[in-house]
Amino acid sequence: MNEEQFLQALKEKGIELTEKQIAQFKMYFEELVEWNEKMNLTAITDEPSVYLKHFYDSISAAFYVDLNGKKKLCDVGAGAGFPSIPIKICFPELHVTIVDSLNKRIGFLNHLAEKLQLENVEFVHARAEDFGQNKAYREKFDIVTARAVARLSVLSELCIPLVKKGGIFVAMKGAAAKEELVDAKRPLTVLGAKIQKDYSFLLPVEDSERNIFVFSKVKETPSKYPRKPGVPNKTPIK
Repeated sequence: MNEEQFLQALKEKGIELTEKQIAQFKMYFEELVEWNEKMNLTAITDEPSVYLKHFYDSISAAFYVDLNGKKKLCDVGAGAGFPSIPIKICFPELHVTIVDSLNKRIGFLNHLAEKLQLENVEFVHARAEDFGQNKAYREKFDIVTARAVARLSVLSELCIPLVKKGGIFVAMKGAAAKEELVDAKRPLTVLGAKIQKDYSFLLPVEDSERNIFVFSKVKETPSKYPRKPGVPNKTPIK
């Protein structure tokens, strides 16, 4: 997917980018490739693949969820900024917080935000389990999202405690996601969320399967969740 195809594909979904936004994506790509030579940010570095598998794929959440306005969004384990930075470029009014456990990646994101002149972004170096117990962030976000970070039964425990009551958790998944949804049924209930919508679609050009699950936060998460770092992964809620 070259830049022109990227712009056209977004336009078909009702997202028209300004010259400034187009330039921001171009600069994002250049910075990603340059920094990737110094540290491992992504295995995908050729321009058509970055525009498709990182940029377009990240923005696909906005095809199904209303991201307009000054909503507070948290991205758990964003790595090199996906999905939240491409979303932020398209919806500049969003307030974005990224939490990531690797300080080098946080360094890249701070540099990137400065280069792209992004406002209302915050990058936090922390384990998601600790972050979810921090009163400054716990149950403070309208939207919490994550892309392919962990299985849904584990991811739910990392993300749902951050969603405020009435907010949503948006999980972005590849193939085999429906099986994960079955496994996550009990954790979701325990954590105070329920499925609102699930969407399946094919990524353009390569036709690979994508799934987006939207969960509503219907009640407060019990204070014991998330548990200590490493525990959700070793022993998911049963």
